Amino acid sequence: MNQSVRIGRIVYLVLAIIFALSIATQILFAGMAIFINPVNWMKHMIFVHLFGFNIPIFMLAFAFIGALPRWAYGQLFGTLILMFFMYFTANMTTILPWFGAMHPLFGVLLVVLSCTMVLKIWKFTFDHKKNQMGEA
Repeated sequence: MNQSVRIGRIVYLVLAIIFALSIATQILFAGMAIFINPVNWMKHMIFVHLFGFNIPIFMLAFAFIGALPRWAYGQLFGTLILMFFMYFTANMTTILPWFGAMHPLFGVLLVVLSCTMVLKIWKFTFDHKKNQMGEA
């Protein structure tokens, strides 16, 4: 494996960790808004624009550089779809109020997917026996 592929995989892993931590931070901000002060909704709404679609797009670029297998692209696609659903459910509540109730559900799915991405890419990057085969 050449150096650029190795660096691509490590950067992808770092971005996946940052994304998972960002999702956890979003949940913290939502909890702060519910249990401490509704002013914290602004933090929740603004913070998502910093990482929402930006980090997965950078992850896509480093997936190419790191020559990652198909499952990594599938996880990224799932992440992008869930992020779209998060935006959709947050912004369509005035038209379809029950969509707002689905927003936390998609958030939980995003937590599960982002943690799975971190664990799987960690194993893929650092398990030298399997990483040449595209397994994890």
